[in-house]
Amino acid sequence: MNDNARPEPGRNPGGDPSQGPDEPDRAAIARRIGERRDALGLTEAELAAKAGMATRYLQHLAEAGPAFDPGGFLRLASALGLSHRELVEGRTDEAPGRAAAPEHPVLIRLTVRECWDRIGDHGVGRVAVPAGPGPAVLPVNYVVDAGTVAYRTVPHSAAAPDSGTALSFQIDRIDERLSRGWSVLLAGTAEHVTAHEEIDRLAGHPGSEPWSGGDNPLWIRIRPTRVTGRRVGSL
Repeated sequence: MNDNARPEPGRNPGGDPSQGPDEPDRAAIARRIGERRDALGLTEAELAAKAGMATRYLQHLAEAGPAFDPGGFLRLASALGLSHRELVEGRTDEAPGRAAAPEHPVLIRLTVRECWDRIGDHGVGRVAVPAGPGPAVLPVNYVVDAGTVAYRTVPHSAAAPDSGTALSFQIDRIDERLSRGWSVLLAGTAEHVTAHEEIDRLAGHPGSEPWSGGDNPLWIRIRPTRVTGRRVGSL
């Protein structure tokens, strides 16, 4: 056997000795079932009913693992709103911030220069625009141009507020492993870019092509009236 071989994600390399090297970690799966059930606000009986099985059978299935009853396990994953793989191996797209806070956390305000340094010349951020019954927060890929942030969208879409509309733009980066990160917030007003020379210049910026595809002919410029930021880390 190759001593350098690594087990597949979600497998049991050396936990329960009753499990073979190719079997999933049953204890981790049982824990995921309980955590997901709690997050959905379901009792054990309610989850069993959604999965079409008796409560005692659900308990046994959680302990025995997916190999005991593959079909029943698929029904259980569906009742939990997960794919079979997510339940067996764990989710890989969970929201950041699940790690513990640093031992001695500090919150430091960023200068305006430091904020712009982190925004860079292009990237992906979130724009918050007025929308009933509350503001809509939408991801956009942006470019930086002469102290403003600009992005492309479709006319009359949620991301296309009228010129003069107050809105905000946020970008952040989180290091889950080190429990640190930063966030920058721009508050300002929207402006529709109509001059052809300005449109051509913005389209020439790196990162100007919309990730969502399509034409997206309307450029929205955000002229910031306030730029703030903060970072969190440890001493």
